[in-house]
Amino acid sequence: MEEQPITPARFDFEAGEVLLLDKPLTWTSFDVVRKVKNTLRIKKIGHAGTLDPLATGLLILCTGKKTKQIDLIQAQEKEYTGTFRLGQTTPSFDLETPVDQELAYEHLTEEELRAALASFIGLINQTPPLFSAVKVNGERAYEVARRGDEAEIKSKQVTIKEFELTRVALPEVDFRVVCSKGTYIRSLARDYGAALGVGAHLTKLVRTRIGEYRLEDALTMEAVQALRPPRPEGEQDRPPRQRRERLPERRTGLEYYQSQQDAAASTPDTPPVS
Repeated sequence: MEEQPITPARFDFEAGEVLLLDKPLTWTSFDVVRKVKNTLRIKKIGHAGTLDPLATGLLILCTGKKTKQIDLIQAQEKEYTGTFRLGQTTPSFDLETPVDQELAYEHLTEEELRAALASFIGLINQTPPLFSAVKVNGERAYEVARRGDEAEIKSKQVTIKEFELTRVALPEVDFRVVCSKGTYIRSLARDYGAALGVGAHLTKLVRTRIGEYRLEDALTMEAVQALRPPRPEGEQDRPPRQRRERLPERRTGLEYYQSQQDAAASTPDTPPVS
């Protein structure tokens, strides 16, 4: 059967829709919600689970009466793929902040890398990153972190159902994780690096699944733009809004990583661990 084209007529946003979006790199989840709301002229809309700005992949938006399903969708298990960079740590556990420590990693074997995964399977205690949206004395932790202040964040229990390495090419390892709601993959990067004694941080993260909802079924932001309804007769175009500046910390981390990638590209490839 031939696949039907995606058209505005296929959606009833007021009655309620569950929209699957592929979040672009550096966009916040709120950026996506605001763009979709304004583009498609949706009155009531919300997302079912935040993705960090430096993550990409599946972001679920609910509209109209379907916003009542947000909590139910958020509670479902998540699947992620991505990359850890071993031998380096950052304060944010990802590329939002530059590297603050470097440790030797060359001695690690693939057997050691895979053996370290076992301690993270099942119900574990995990401490969220200071650069996160958890509340500390009524304030978001990332606001405390960006002032340069310290804060104590309590650990919590999360469940890691599956955790595997899909590529080993030191200092990088690719992974796939299936986990419960509330799991921070950045914290998993930190803890995995600590278990190996070499440190680690997250350099790439893609959310591929939430429950039965999958990334391959998601719309791109370009596809959303194509669904934009015609402007009502007589309505004037709004003047273009000035694009808000991204946080300097994010640019710093990304620029550092890109410089490292450029340097690596000019040298022979690192062979996989054997």
